[in-house]
Amino acid sequence: MNNSLARRTHYYTRILSQVIRHCSQYAFVPKHSPCENWAVDRLQEFVDNHLKIFVLTGAGISTESGIPDYRSEGVGLYATSNKRPVQFKTFMDSAKARQSYWARNYIGWPRFSTFQPNITHLTLADWERKGKVQCVVTQNVDRLHHKAGSSNVHELHGTAFNVICMSCSKMMDRHSFQTRLRIFNPNMSSHSLEIRPDGDIELTEEEVNQFQVPPCKHCGGIMKPYIVFFGDNVPKDRVERVKQELNKSDGLLVLGSSLFVYSGYRFILQAVEMGIPICAVNIGTTRADKHLDFRISARCGEVLPQIVIS
Repeated sequence: MNNSLARRTHYYTRILSQVIRHCSQYAFVPKHSPCENWAVDRLQEFVDNHLKIFVLTGAGISTESGIPDYRSEGVGLYATSNKRPVQFKTFMDSAKARQSYWARNYIGWPRFSTFQPNITHLTLADWERKGKVQCVVTQNVDRLHHKAGSSNVHELHGTAFNVICMSCSKMMDRHSFQTRLRIFNPNMSSHSLEIRPDGDIELTEEEVNQFQVPPCKHCGGIMKPYIVFFGDNVPKDRVERVKQELNKSDGLLVLGSSLFVYSGYRFILQAVEMGIPICAVNIGTTRADKHLDFRISARCGEVLPQIVIS
């Protein structure tokens, strides 16, 4: 096989694998066993016995919408790629890092922004309407809880749907910022069926080098997505608001999170101190397993629809 044919074969094989993954609803859901009846009964009992449930959700619930996560065994970003999310300090200190981030995010945004809620998001919104949920605290930045109709949602790590100036703190809608990016980069065109957890994709070095990042139109400052990057901290006032919600709750339900990062795990510790019962639905172990009344190792989208709210 000559080099030209080998390159074409490699290219089409890669595209075919992307198409297969793109078309599969559960492409980013790790391997797991079906949920057993006893597990559904345990969760039904938990829901029946609590009136104000504090729901903490992680990336595991959005994998069923087609959004990959970082840590899922075999299918998460860390398992399938050597790429890592940009650190807060790197983003702020390096114009090159910001150029790379926004170029990749610009191409990935049209697809990321159109992901839709799945049965888990929709079920939680229904539980809230029926008065069962005190609040939803999500570690996700995808806005799928809002799209599903939940109203009392706390976005612990912010949202990809807003952009903020790091100098004057002016906020801008991400769709509006996409228009600015397009104006600054009229000839930028690329596409990819692959997408990363926060909505960016892979680009060539040449594509990145040509990309122009607009400054804040008010003060000329650095524009950053309204997301808590790795290496940054959740704002204290946001943490306090969530703690107050937990004070009003009588049960804590974790959905689709390993609780690996402290930002979410801290509320488990608070619930333990308060004596609030805790359970989880998550494929694989969690950092909080020793504190849980029980954990169901199954897809949230398989388990939650079986729960009846009277």
